[in-house]
Amino acid sequence: MGVEEELLLVDPDTGLARSVAEAVVGPSEGSGPEELSQEFQREQVETGTRPCVRADDLAVQIRNRRQRAADRAREAGAEVAALGTSPLAVEPSLTPESRYRRMAAEFGLTAQEQLTCGCHVHVQVDSDEEGAAVLDRIRPWLPVLTAMSANSPFWQGNDSGYRSYRSLVWGRWPTAGPYDPFGSADGYRQTVHSLLATGTILDEGMVYFDARLSRHWPTVEIRVADVCLDADDAVLLALLVRGLVETAAREWRAGRPPAPVPTSLLRLAGWRAARSGLEGQLLDPGTCRPVPAEDAVRTLLGHLAPALDDAGDLRTATDLTERLLARGNGARIQRSVVEGGGGLADVVAEAVKHTLV
Repeated sequence: MGVEEELLLVDPDTGLARSVAEAVVGPSEGSGPEELSQEFQREQVETGTRPCVRADDLAVQIRNRRQRAADRAREAGAEVAALGTSPLAVEPSLTPESRYRRMAAEFGLTAQEQLTCGCHVHVQVDSDEEGAAVLDRIRPWLPVLTAMSANSPFWQGNDSGYRSYRSLVWGRWPTAGPYDPFGSADGYRQTVHSLLATGTILDEGMVYFDARLSRHWPTVEIRVADVCLDADDAVLLALLVRGLVETAAREWRAGRPPAPVPTSLLRLAGWRAARSGLEGQLLDPGTCRPVPAEDAVRTLLGHLAPALDDAGDLRTATDLTERLLARGNGARIQRSVVEGGGGLADVVAEAVKHTLV
C-alpha cells in the first residue's frame, strides 16, 4: 500500500493560501512517487510514500513526508496544512503546465475554483482482472471512508454546512463520483474508452471515479477521502482500504457476486457522508438505510476484520478507529476552534500544528 497526500500551502501569519508551490517543490523534485510534486493549483503540493507492508513503516513515511514538505514550505515563507479546503477565501492560481491550462480552458469555473486536498490510497493487486473485481465489490463501503476522513467544513470564508465540502467541489468534474459495476477488466477498459470517445475529458487521467485502476502502478487507487488532519487517521485510512481490497479479492476468488447497489443510491450515500461526517447518520453499506455514523464505521470494521487480522492490522485499526471516534475527524476539530471563539485564521493555525503531530 502507498499513500498520496495533498497539502495546502498557507501564510504563517494570516492563514491565507499562498501560491508558492514551485519554490516548495524545487526544480529537481516531482520525478517519482517519493518526491514532493506540484498539483493543479500553486497553493498546494502532493507527497507520496513508498509502497510498504507494515503500518508502522507507513506511519513513519507519512510523517516524514509531511515534515519534509513543511521544511521546504518554511524556506519559501509558508507552512503546510492538511486541510481538505482553505477555510479562508482564496482565488487559486493555476500551475503553469500545458495540461492544466487545457483543463482550465475547457472546464471554466470548475477548474478555476478547484483548490481541494485529498488523500489517495494505492493497494497492489495481482492483475487488472482482480482489480476490476475489487472495484465492483468495494463500491458500497467507500462513503464510510469519506465520512471518517471528512476535513473540509469551510469554503471561501464560510461554514459550508458539510463535513466534507471537498467531496462536493470535486464532484463537479464530469467523471467524478461513484461508478457502475464493470464486470471485468475488459468492462473497465471499455468504460474508460467510451468516456474518452465522448471528447468531454482530455485524457485517461481525468477518469475521476471514486476508485479506479492506476494508470502507472499495479494498484487499485481509492480516491474518496479528504486529506486527513491527523497523520494517524491517514494510517487508519490506508489500513482500512487495504482490508477492503483484500476482502473484495477474496469474495471474487470465492465466486461471490458484488452487491447489486444502484449507483444512484451510492451517490446519495456519498452525499450523506459529506454532509454528516461522523456526526449524525450515514447509510448502512449493506441495507442503504440510515444508521448512526458510529454504527456504520463499526460495520465496516467488522466486515474487514478477517483480512485485517490476517495482515496483523486488526488491533492497530481497531485502536485508531476508537481514537478517531472519540476525538472526531478533521471537520470536528476545525469547527471546535470556531465554537471556542476562534476565527478561520485560528482554524488554519491549529491545522498547521496538527499536520506535524
